Amino acid sequence: MIYEADIIQRKKLSSMFENIDSTIILSCLQGHMGTAWVDDLENPTVAQITVGIFVFYAGNPHTKEAEELLYNLHDFTLAIVNDDTWKDRIESVHQGSIQKFQRYRFEKNPDHFDRNYLQNLLSHLPKGYELKKIDASLAQEPSLHELSEDFICQFQSIEDFMNRGVGFAVLHNGKVVCGATSFSVYNDGIEIEIATHPEYRRKNLATVTAAALILYCLDIGIYSNWDGANMESVLLAEKLGYILKESYDTYFIDTKVKE
Repeated sequence: MIYEADIIQRKKLSSMFENIDSTIILSCLQGHMGTAWVDDLENPTVAQITVGIFVFYAGNPHTKEAEELLYNLHDFTLAIVNDDTWKDRIESVHQGSIQKFQRYRFEKNPDHFDRNYLQNLLSHLPKGYELKKIDASLAQEPSLHELSEDFICQFQSIEDFMNRGVGFAVLHNGKVVCGATSFSVYNDGIEIEIATHPEYRRKNLATVTAAALILYCLDIGIYSNWDGANMESVLLAEKLGYILKESYDTYFIDTKVKE
């Protein structure tokens, strides 16, 4: 049997996940968002953390509760572990419904950013486009959510996003065509979510929007973490000042395949 851990009980899981470098894990362990499930609330030996589409596992992968946790998923999941035995379990349990690919981590050091350089990037916004900090009105704009449902959905409401999150958007003819927001939050920062409408790419919009978000975070003393889903994301991150740390295995799991 598995149990959902409350905010106080999540603190017991820190040592289990200490070898997975992810601010999304911190978001859950620190009680900001997401859920945590364990085999035992007092002395957990296996655990699962879920924030949005991201799922992380740690502990003993061989127990029956571990297998139960491996099925405790949404329809579409990105599963991340830091152990070959866990990878084998994921590949065995979800055989036929997974795709393995690489994501990319970056060093977490605000000193890597050049404020003057980032400020200069803001001037690259093409004529006819408008950069705006996301306010309560813009947060309800349908074109923002059509661009990425992950801009705000980890928060309980738009009001919650306005209180705890942050984001910037580029508008063209009144529609959001690029956005960069806090996918998740943790004590010392945010995890960036960024997306550009396919018809508006190669116009420096993502560069400008991300630069604005990074500068804002620097100004208020929090870190804007970047985790790349592909090489295009890596190149953009490096352009902004991030330094690549490593690539790591990620599993896209489509549970509907087995239905």
